Amino acid sequence: MNPVIQEVTDRIIERSRDSRKAYLAKIEKARLKGPHRGILSCGNLAHGFAACSTEEKKDLTALTKANIGIISSYNDMLSAHQPYEVYPDKIRAAVQKVGSVAQFAGGVPAMCDGVTQGQPGMDLSLMSRDVIAMSAAIGLSHNMFDGAVMMGICDKIVLGLVMSALTFGHLPFIFIPAGPMESGIPNKEKARVRQLYAEGKVGRDELLESESKSYHSAGTCTFYGTANSNQLVVEVMGLHLLGSSFVNPGTELREKLTEAAAIQATRITDLGTEYRPIGHIVDEKSVVNGIVALLATGGSTNHTMHLVAMAKAAGIIVNWDDFDALSSATPLLTKIYPNGQADINHFQAAGGMALLFRELLNGGLIHNDVKTICGEGLEIYTKEPVVRNGELEWIDGPTKSLDDDVIATVEKPFKADGGLCVLEGNLGRAVIKTSSLRAGKTKVKAPAVVFESQHDLDGAFKAGELDKDCVVVVRYQGPRAVGMPELHKLTPPLGVLQDKGFNVALVTDGRMSGASGKVPAAIHLYPEALDGGLIAKIQDGDIIELNADENIIRVHVSDEELAQRQPFIKDLKEEREAMGRELFNGLRQVMTTPEEGASCVFHEA
Repeated sequence: MNPVIQEVTDRIIERSRDSRKAYLAKIEKARLKGPHRGILSCGNLAHGFAACSTEEKKDLTALTKANIGIISSYNDMLSAHQPYEVYPDKIRAAVQKVGSVAQFAGGVPAMCDGVTQGQPGMDLSLMSRDVIAMSAAIGLSHNMFDGAVMMGICDKIVLGLVMSALTFGHLPFIFIPAGPMESGIPNKEKARVRQLYAEGKVGRDELLESESKSYHSAGTCTFYGTANSNQLVVEVMGLHLLGSSFVNPGTELREKLTEAAAIQATRITDLGTEYRPIGHIVDEKSVVNGIVALLATGGSTNHTMHLVAMAKAAGIIVNWDDFDALSSATPLLTKIYPNGQADINHFQAAGGMALLFRELLNGGLIHNDVKTICGEGLEIYTKEPVVRNGELEWIDGPTKSLDDDVIATVEKPFKADGGLCVLEGNLGRAVIKTSSLRAGKTKVKAPAVVFESQHDLDGAFKAGELDKDCVVVVRYQGPRAVGMPELHKLTPPLGVLQDKGFNVALVTDGRMSGASGKVPAAIHLYPEALDGGLIAKIQDGDIIELNADENIIRVHVSDEELAQRQPFIKDLKEEREAMGRELFNGLRQVMTTPEEGASCVFHEA
């Protein structure tokens, strides 16, 4: 193992010793009660299988056949999740074929950051992760199941499902993806039209045509944002069937993988000899593996919160210093938009997950001695699935990249580090994604231009007030203020300013996350403005230094002057009302800091 990665792993194990021990004891206690429907009263059980066939009722009463719960995030509006409409029937049929039972346990909400970008609904996005976790828990709470399959893909959905599954850690879970849509127009062309629109050089009709050619069919968006980062991380953590993350919807291979995943779920329950509960699969080493794979591919900065929250659900304590240290030891092995021009389908064609596993294992960058839904160790994940004569098989995956511009080697990476840094200084702590930055853009020191909303920036940009070196500060966007929305509305205008030759950067207690690109952005800053963070005292013209090379985020104002300044207090009432936002006011008040997972569910009983 790489010594830095081993050192971080050991540190996490030691830090988590007590909480992990308590977690494992809790799930073992749940396991010892046996299949929970066995302790249900006759009335309970009768309600639980009332709609089943006579044969299924016999099987469930005898406690000899597995009952697999199905949790789905299907909806028609979300392209990535639309294919799930027909999955429950396919899963039930596959499970029935091997003599077991599957019941649809419940649905969870699934929202799209792409649809809500810059809209009121975006204020609910981050909190939806914890709502999804709670919703899935309700579906699984009937004590009817020996295991479950989880269907989710996009930004907050998979993470919520993992968090929920880990609270039922004595049960096995398999995550079933639906795959990315086929490639549309090149990402470079999409970005070009967006910037032209920001400059007023094309109209809304041209912009909509471009966007529609990019997001054009059922399946996950093809850029490497949070959705595809989720799939990659979950597979590396051993919760997907090997090679299943990036197979397009509607293909024969996708159908076979779904059927195989359903059948595998019946094999790893406590009723058989291959018991593999999720609470044993997700351990300190698998969490480190997930972080390393994320960093090696330039994945979403959202995971600096999500992986923390997922680990916490398993009694594992991770912090940003772990991410920073792992990034320093992890080479950047892929160029997928926004890190490059390829999309996730190009990554798949260049060697995909099988090649990525091979490189990470050969480089000693991920732990091989872990459990997965497919067995012991990650070496099996260097194989890839194919369909031959109508049957699913796994064959050895590529041993070298089929496109050196998309997947590199450990010996000759695109970059020596993983391109994620923790920034610290008098403004607090923040993260910055550097893997997408151009050379020379890792350091900015310039006067602040302060906004209380991303929407306020439009007028200043169009009036030419930002045509200068500047650090744009957008505050009161934190978890407890307004739910920490993504601020991608800022990306095109800031990109225009950078292309004009100005040194620009962003500092915010909000998010940029999955599609963070060429503009240096110190994001997830905390303490947030609402909690008395120094960001609330910044004034226009203050010199702000953002230095990813030396891990610095600082406002160059004397301590004496800062102590005398009164913070700007924003009235948030309008941003906490309408479009359902008032329903979340209670959750918002108890959200933890970004480095603690920005969660509203993990509090002491």
